[in-house]
Amino acid sequence: MPRFRRNTEAMGVLLTCALAALCGACLAQGTREWSPDLVRSPEAWTDRMNEAVVSGDRGGLRVQIAPGKEWAIAAAPSMLLPPTVSGIRIKVREIGGGRWLMRLYGDLRGTGPTTVGPFQSDTRTGVVTMDLDPRAMRLKGRPPVQVQLGLEGKAGDFVVFEALEFVPGPQQGASTAIPGQREIDCVDMMPNIPQPFKMRDWRAVARGYDRLAFDFDTTGQYLPLIWLDDSRINIDGPTFGIYSYVGDKRQGGSNHEGVTCLGAVLGATLAGIDKSRQQYDYVAMCEAYYNKRNGQNLVLNAMDQGTGGSFWYEIWPHVVFYALSDLYPGRKNMEAIVRTTADRWRDACRDMRGKDGTPDFDHTAFDFAKMQPVDNGQWKEPDAAAGIGWLEYTAWQKFHDPGHLEAADWCMRFLQERRSNPYYECLMPWGALTAARMNAELGRQYDVDKFINWCFGISDCRGGWGVTVGKWGGYDCSGLLGSVDNRGGYAFAMNTFTQAGALVPLVRYDPRYARAIGKWMLNLANSARLFYPTELPADHQSCASWKGDPNGVIAYEGLRHEWNGKEPYATGDPVVMKWGPETDLGLYGSSYVGFLGGIIHPTSDEKILALDCLATDFYRSRAYPTYLVYNPHPESRKVTLDTDAKGRYDVYDGATGRFLARNLAGKPVVSIPGDRAIVAVLTPAGGKATTQEGRMLVDGVVIDYMSGRHQ
Repeated sequence: MPRFRRNTEAMGVLLTCALAALCGACLAQGTREWSPDLVRSPEAWTDRMNEAVVSGDRGGLRVQIAPGKEWAIAAAPSMLLPPTVSGIRIKVREIGGGRWLMRLYGDLRGTGPTTVGPFQSDTRTGVVTMDLDPRAMRLKGRPPVQVQLGLEGKAGDFVVFEALEFVPGPQQGASTAIPGQREIDCVDMMPNIPQPFKMRDWRAVARGYDRLAFDFDTTGQYLPLIWLDDSRINIDGPTFGIYSYVGDKRQGGSNHEGVTCLGAVLGATLAGIDKSRQQYDYVAMCEAYYNKRNGQNLVLNAMDQGTGGSFWYEIWPHVVFYALSDLYPGRKNMEAIVRTTADRWRDACRDMRGKDGTPDFDHTAFDFAKMQPVDNGQWKEPDAAAGIGWLEYTAWQKFHDPGHLEAADWCMRFLQERRSNPYYECLMPWGALTAARMNAELGRQYDVDKFINWCFGISDCRGGWGVTVGKWGGYDCSGLLGSVDNRGGYAFAMNTFTQAGALVPLVRYDPRYARAIGKWMLNLANSARLFYPTELPADHQSCASWKGDPNGVIAYEGLRHEWNGKEPYATGDPVVMKWGPETDLGLYGSSYVGFLGGIIHPTSDEKILALDCLATDFYRSRAYPTYLVYNPHPESRKVTLDTDAKGRYDVYDGATGRFLARNLAGKPVVSIPGDRAIVAVLTPAGGKATTQEGRMLVDGVVIDYMSGRHQ
């Protein structure tokens, strides 16, 4: 099956490659201070791409598409903008067909030339503004920037720009250092309490999604969402398919995706549903994605699929399958598949090693038929090292094969030696978790701080990819994962949910990130509700007319900062790009809401969440119940955790290295200072505390991997 989405629009796909070749020399000319008057000076727009027809028009700049062309751009090179830009204000007097754009090209973030497209495929006239992510343009040293104005359409279409202003922004203030805690720049920019505040019951959402997605008998437009597949390609029995999108007419029979179906089983399991004891054993059915018949012997996105198309599509199904095997222990077939596939990825690592013995993951994918990496000339996915590293380390935890541990170290070493951010889709956070675990459990010294900041920063291999910050319209939309600069931001449900699953358990192994991860998760959990059709007005979503989900448990594929003047806007790629599905409601992303459903627990204060650090910590050693709890209020708060603690217990805080309470029973009550977090570990009351190799244990179980290193 082809890639079901890329977070680009048709305009970006058409122009990115063409513009890259044209822009390189554009910044070498003499620099010039930007002035709004330049829009009224056609002679300043010297770089006229694709034979753009550029002229003055009653005090404005007219850009017209030349005969035989489909787009035109007028560019003013080597402009010096304000050192910080918080917004862009543009006035369009007239548009004569087509869709206009405004872009910037240059060293916008201090990491090399890149393109930012705050306005793309726009048809509005009059004054249009866009608030920018504060990280989108950090013009330290004021490098020269090329300013681009243009349009896409047909020959003769034109647009007249009358004004263009760059709104200066404040310099980021220094954050307050907290003893024993590490900062994450992106999280420091988020509010402690996002507004408007509304916390959905994520466990209820996940269980509601499971009921609807696995209902064979429901009726209505585009329903049911599931079907039985009796193709028996890899298993001797039926399996099931769930559409990747509501109304996905491309699919049926044996045509379905592991990203969606495996995710649906895992998400439901994390929300407390046993998927092996329902109408069917859905866990056993997941073995259908193990490509046995064609000899690939890998868990892939389809049941009869080759490799070499995309690293993340070929690694992520393994991550989900491995998690399922851990949650449903004792299934010999699944365990054998985990071992075989871990061996296969270890062999791939060996075949990608260079002279220094470290594999090179700067490729698009790996072809297992030829046992060599693949480069398609369009993009690279170097965070494959993070995903494979997690697979190999968890396999080592399961089977204790030194070859798997060696491969995990190879993967971490590649990331350790890398300078630029490799984040591509959804794998990097699992590498950060792996590094933290290997440091804590094996005494490795991997740079967890760098890896975590890559997860929140802006990718160098996929321009603009990162965690969102700021208000979209009147809503705080910080904490989501996607593009931070595509039309001001375009976040995706799947990526948001899965990053939460990887990074919440990390604080068990490195509690220095407790406050930052806790604050981020509060923002994420509040913002993520906007993926759902019940949470935004009908005119702020692309498919409000579909009535098959009255409870709002199916998320849109993504959430845009702006679309057609609406901020924010719940949508996706299929409808606007017209490539198959009838709606933008993404079942492939919705399947992973169980990550939030399994992690997030309420407390007696709706703004203080208890995050289960064990829920998604797969293949871990024995551990006591552990919760990350962040208090966003400025003052200390005492809260009750909604968890069923058994017997009598003590409460240890992994963030400060001290016991908070002794000999409690019932639901835990803890006091948390203002704007601080605790990592509450519920240990047996009066248990014997010992230390070993820098760790604290109670009755032989590790409760603190960084004992004595909290300040």
